[in-house]
Amino acid sequence: MSVVQAITPKVLQDRLASIARELSANVDALALLALGSVGTETDRLDNWSDLDFFVLVKDGAKQRFIGNLDWLAAAQPLAWHFQNTVDGHKALMTDGVFCEFAVFEVHEIRRIPYAPGRFVWRRSEVDEGLASPTLPVPARPDPAWLVGEALSNLIIGLQRYARGEKLAAMRMIQVYSLDRVLEFLEIHQPAFDEPLGARDFFNVDRRVERRSPQAMRALPQWAGGYEHTVSAALALLAALDEHNVVPAGVSERIRQLAAMARRDAEGEA
Repeated sequence: MSVVQAITPKVLQDRLASIARELSANVDALALLALGSVGTETDRLDNWSDLDFFVLVKDGAKQRFIGNLDWLAAAQPLAWHFQNTVDGHKALMTDGVFCEFAVFEVHEIRRIPYAPGRFVWRRSEVDEGLASPTLPVPARPDPAWLVGEALSNLIIGLQRYARGEKLAAMRMIQVYSLDRVLEFLEIHQPAFDEPLGARDFFNVDRRVERRSPQAMRALPQWAGGYEHTVSAALALLAALDEHNVVPAGVSERIRQLAAMARRDAEGEA
């Protein structure tokens, strides 16, 4: 790959404009909807951003745009791409710009949830209101469900750790349980500051370091890695314990499992 220029916010915005020009020359293309940091959240656009967008096309044209990316390569040649969903691709351009996009016919986009975006280009027949979803983004889960899932994952994770499934245990505790704890804490702790890092509707871990300095300080314990799963489980339990939402019997069982896991680990050493 030959990188000819730094990937700056201007490069990314200019690239969107180039893609829009190529689409506008195709009679079957209807609109280019930018999402994420190149959509309505341009205040967080930086040199490490990628291009997230939807392409809207006429009925019957979708598969042509998905099956042949000449419209995208015309804006900048592609070094690599693959179709990651039935609707779209991920693609790396030769200058290092990374794209993640989907192609929809207008009737399809009305039936899917997505974060609000910004039309870079659209034909007049495309409703400008489609920049925001017709369907709402998923509602935040009930706090009781979040606590239940987090605690369940801690128990299952520690049991898998004791069985010797240490990778599965690490993911169960430091990924799945951690996600639920983060979702619970952002409901109950004012330290989570939306303006400092816009909440990704679909991924709680995005920009969490900016949204919550408190969480950022605890993350080395909550997500300490493969060799620190037991201590991560206890740290996550303690974070929930601070809110008095952990039944005594559950807390006792998690601590028992952690103690057994540590004892077994010391016996293996």
